[in-house]
Amino acid sequence: MLSSPIEEIKNRLDIVDVIKSYIKIEKAGANYRAVCPFHSEKKPSFFISPARQIWHCFGSCSDGGDMFRFIMKVEGVEFGDALRMLAQKAGVELTKQDPKLKTQRERLYGITELACKFFQAQLGQSLAGKEAKDYLLKRGINEESIKEWRIGYAPDAWQGLSDFLVSRGFTRDELEKSGLALKSHKTGRHYDRFRGRIIFPIFDLSSQPVGFGGRVFKQTKRYNDQEEAKYINSPATFLYDKSKILYGLNRSGIGIRKNNVCVLVEGYTDVILAHQAGFNNVVATSGTALTEYQLKILKRYSDNLLTAFDMDLAGNSATKRGIDLAQILGFNIRIVVMPQDSDPADVVSSNPEQWKSLIKNSKTIHDFYFETTFAKFDKNTMEGKKEISKTLLPIIKKIPNRIEQTLWIKSLSEKLGVGENDINEELGKVKLDPIRNEVEAVKRQNPVSRSRKELVEERLLVLLLRLFKNIEIIEEKDLKFFSQQTCSILQTAKEKGSGFETSLANEHKDYLNPLLLKAELEQNKEKDCQDEFKNCVLQIKTLVIKDKLDQISKEIRMAEQEHNSAKVQELTQEFNNYSKSRSNLEI
Repeated sequence: MLSSPIEEIKNRLDIVDVIKSYIKIEKAGANYRAVCPFHSEKKPSFFISPARQIWHCFGSCSDGGDMFRFIMKVEGVEFGDALRMLAQKAGVELTKQDPKLKTQRERLYGITELACKFFQAQLGQSLAGKEAKDYLLKRGINEESIKEWRIGYAPDAWQGLSDFLVSRGFTRDELEKSGLALKSHKTGRHYDRFRGRIIFPIFDLSSQPVGFGGRVFKQTKRYNDQEEAKYINSPATFLYDKSKILYGLNRSGIGIRKNNVCVLVEGYTDVILAHQAGFNNVVATSGTALTEYQLKILKRYSDNLLTAFDMDLAGNSATKRGIDLAQILGFNIRIVVMPQDSDPADVVSSNPEQWKSLIKNSKTIHDFYFETTFAKFDKNTMEGKKEISKTLLPIIKKIPNRIEQTLWIKSLSEKLGVGENDINEELGKVKLDPIRNEVEAVKRQNPVSRSRKELVEERLLVLLLRLFKNIEIIEEKDLKFFSQQTCSILQTAKEKGSGFETSLANEHKDYLNPLLLKAELEQNKEKDCQDEFKNCVLQIKTLVIKDKLDQISKEIRMAEQEHNSAKVQELTQEFNNYSKSRSNLEI
């Protein structure tokens, strides 16, 4: 019998399957590799070991661990939440907790899950809910999609949901924190945020409802004869942050990786109908601008983006800033030009083949910007040329690839009939958008600084794990040159022989596991491995002696300042002994 839920989860789940549901991975011998999702890089430095059920990044972040550590990092949650997510994925039932001992996050998850079930029940059971369901069916959303996306209905009552949740043990203050209830400033009483609306649950990557979008069903006038907003969404809560979630991504990850492209739309129904028609690489921004956080999540799946929403080039619009940000982060972007007065939901539900054609004939960001801008202004007039350059130069300025930027400049030069040098001169006057400065700051990583000796010791252990006979090179007198941890590992290796790492499983597991993984990736021949190991030993000795000489030099200067001639003489002798030891080393 397994001793804990953690062990049972690890027994049921494979770390490879867990990680590949978040990022693109590829086979690398007995292991897998990927571009690390936790820092900016172009080449894969992130490795997964199925044998050891661990992952490790050998790039600048140098992080690693088991599947729980990965979920904590990628989801930005504490261990308890990672445990809950993986338990659900593995089908492991966690021991019931006293509700009073549950964390705030767990309580809010309980509220949103129960609210989701409440809304679903109302859609199928209440009279108004059935009318809402008929509307969805007429819109083209079928029964299966309604069930899969857990669409519901909020009754047109002030405290329908609130009273239900309170009857299940939640407080009204907790309902307010979940974003499902509001508190009246006049009466101090709580009332439901969503009333008389079709409800679209918003899910996190583990398919847990964290927020809701409510579409008005029957347009009514409620306050001061003002019509209600067509859509209202959950506010920012402990669980839900609209800048960090893309609607439908929990169902689109596999489709995005398979097609190697993500299609961005604006609305919930756009996503649902696209998936219903078999286009399972579509997600929605829910009417917000693309954020750096969302783009970094998408980067795990694909570098290619197709946008299928209104592209407003005016000024510094939110949409344009999102596209600029995607360009800066290195995405390949194409624009799906929609038919006039149509949105993706209309097209995909009425004519899926037309949607395929629109995707296939999507325009490059270059062609879209140029065609749109030149259609708006007359390139044959001085004023038109100014307006065109005023629109396009800031866009060109933000292109990170210099070759691509040069091609845009050449194209603009030809179309305007002006010299490239003149365009470059004007381009130099364009100030960099603050958004680029922000992104560049994020892209610059500050890896933890490690000493040269630490790095060489790590390399030496990798070579030892790669070829155990290297231990013969280490003499007993050499052990004093190593750190306490490395010395302990080397001594155990000498005592236990090959397979010594099992003896250190508890004491040095977190340190050794990444080194074992790195050793598996080594391609060195035996002779090269031995030569490099000898060189590592030599470097470590040299570094230790050099540090000792530096330390003695400082002590000599202090003794001279104190006029302590006896101390100076003693330290000088010690300095000479270490200098002699250093000169005896074979460089």
